[in-house]
Amino acid sequence: MTYTDSAEPVHVDAPLAEFSECHHEFVARLHSALYLPELVAAAAKARAMAEDVIDLFTGGVLQHHQDEERELFPAVVAAARPGDEEQEVRAMVRRLVDEHRDTERRWKELEPAVRLIATGGTPAIDHVLLEDLVQHFFAHAHYEEEHFLPAAQRILGRQSQDMAALGKALHTRHAAAS
Repeated sequence: MTYTDSAEPVHVDAPLAEFSECHHEFVARLHSALYLPELVAAAAKARAMAEDVIDLFTGGVLQHHQDEERELFPAVVAAARPGDEEQEVRAMVRRLVDEHRDTERRWKELEPAVRLIATGGTPAIDHVLLEDLVQHFFAHAHYEEEHFLPAAQRILGRQSQDMAALGKALHTRHAAAS
């Protein structure tokens, strides 16, 4: 012990212990820095994924919905046989259009956070809403693939000119957009 004016004795090695504690803290913190390269890679991957999702919606999903609603759905309804077939097709189209609006609403809620991620931001993203969007879209695509598109094939396939007219309309729309 050394002499001090304080009432409590001070150990001579106390300052050295503080240096040692600092070293332990520095080593631990520097060790965690070893994760920086993989975290930088993960951040870059998140930005790229966010950019891809933005492109998917702005250049893919929304355009696809427009193509279906302006070209495919009206063509199938027009070619359907009056009565039960037409009623069934109209009901499927109403369901699909409603699902399009639901998908677009969910996307609009997520879009600001996804855009921030694409520019390097780290916003909180609503995981439940994201999962809901993905599950909703999977269910929508499954219904369309299993029910509507086979019906459309059957209906439009009866008259080759109906299928040709749809193809031409889609080509014209896409050529005008380019």
